[in-house]
Amino acid sequence: MYRITAMLILCLCLGAGFMPQTSSAAEKSVLEQVMERGVLRVGFDTFVPWAMKDKNGDYIGFEIDVARRVAADMGVEIEFVPTKWSGIIPALLTGKFDIIIGGMGIQPSRNLKVNFSSPYEFSGMSLVASSAAAPNLSSLDDFNKPEIILSAKTGATSVAAAKKHMPKATVRMFDDEAQALQEVLNGRAHAMVASAPFPEQQAIRNKDTLYLPLQGDTFTKEPIGFAVRKGDHDFLNFLNNWVLVAETEGWLAERYAYWFTTMDWEAQIK
Repeated sequence: MYRITAMLILCLCLGAGFMPQTSSAAEKSVLEQVMERGVLRVGFDTFVPWAMKDKNGDYIGFEIDVARRVAADMGVEIEFVPTKWSGIIPALLTGKFDIIIGGMGIQPSRNLKVNFSSPYEFSGMSLVASSAAAPNLSSLDDFNKPEIILSAKTGATSVAAAKKHMPKATVRMFDDEAQALQEVLNGRAHAMVASAPFPEQQAIRNKDTLYLPLQGDTFTKEPIGFAVRKGDHDFLNFLNNWVLVAETEGWLAERYAYWFTTMDWEAQIK
């Protein structure tokens, strides 16, 4: 009885010219909108050397290079939309820009709100140590001792990483990374725990007093991906294949090496 009634209602709707539509059929994908508009709008927050302003007020950095290459491969112009990190996902969801290209770690909690592309880079925690206070240490076990003092930024994920991987060491927290680093430079801490590439950069700047115990390797690993609104499979497919091509060409590795393992770019911002 219910099945017959449902079929009659459907027939009446079709006869009256009503056709059921899905949202995907009724709306254009973001990829189509970008191509028609001729501009890719990119949301990001500034963080050295991912994205920052140079002396001329232009944006430079690893993520900026990536964003420009994505737009160029789409054949469109680019519009940068700087956004505070705390509100960057809501801004994406309300359509203030088309994509987040800003060093965003792929996390399950974020994935409930947005779709992520395949990782195009990986971030993680690393150590920079005092050559005088902690000479010739080369493993996490070397720092996992009661007499070792580690510095880290208050509230940062580096604090949790230090306590998890080096629980026997003492972790001292400071308001910012500059203060945490100063503890190591002054010999009051044996090493600092921070997200790459900050330790690597400081080892380059202070090569006479600091070194990288783990040879520049991170002891945690966090995949970084493009974030887009849910339901846009065409855009996601393009981005996944873009990552595949850029990795195969070696372009991503080359850009990473420039921004994260050298300080050749520093003159552009000072």
